[in-house]
Amino acid sequence: MGSFYSDHRTWLHAVSAPLKLLLLAVFGTALFVIKSAAVLLPCAALCLLLFASLGRATLPARKLLIMVFLTGLLITAFHAYLQQPLQGVVSALRLLSASLLGLSLMLTTRANDLLDVLESLLSPLNRFGIRSNGLALQVALMLRFTEHFFIQWKRLDDAHRVRTGKSGGLKLLAPLTIRMLTSAQRVADALELRVPP
Repeated sequence: MGSFYSDHRTWLHAVSAPLKLLLLAVFGTALFVIKSAAVLLPCAALCLLLFASLGRATLPARKLLIMVFLTGLLITAFHAYLQQPLQGVVSALRLLSASLLGLSLMLTTRANDLLDVLESLLSPLNRFGIRSNGLALQVALMLRFTEHFFIQWKRLDDAHRVRTGKSGGLKLLAPLTIRMLTSAQRVADALELRVPP
C-alpha cells in the first residue's frame, strides 16, 4: 500500500508518536466542543500554520487538502441553502482543522509507531480476555485503508487527467472500488497466513 508518510524530516518528526496522538485527541475533541465560528477561525488558521510549517513534507497530501477545502465549501453552501449559514461555517472550519491535524500526524508518523502506541493503550483489555494486539491491528488497518483510499483515488484521477485532460469524478468510483476490494483481499490473505488464530 502507498503511504502519506514523508521521509523529508521536519520538526514534527522528532515529536514522539504517543505525544502526537495525545495532542490530536485533545485538540480534536476541543474542535467539536467549541461552537463559536469566531473561535474556530483562529484555530483553523493555527492548524494551517502547523501544516505549512512542515514544508516539502506536505507535498503528498496537498491534493487531498484541496479536496477538503472543496468539501468545506460544499458544506457551507448546503447549510446556506438551509438558511443555516453560521452552522455551515462552523462545520467547515471543524472539518478543515481536524483534517489538517490528521494529515500532519500521517505525514510525520510511521504506521508501525502508531500501531505500537495503540497496542500500549489497549493492553489493559488483556485482563478481560480481549487480545489488545488484534484490536490494535484492526484500528491500524482501518486508518491505513482510509489513507490508501485517498492515495488510490489520486492515482486514478491523475491517470484519467493525463488521458483526457480533465478530472475523472464519479467515473472513478467503479475502478476505485475494484482496487480497494483487491487490496483488502490481498491483506486478508496475508493476515490469514501470518497471524495465528
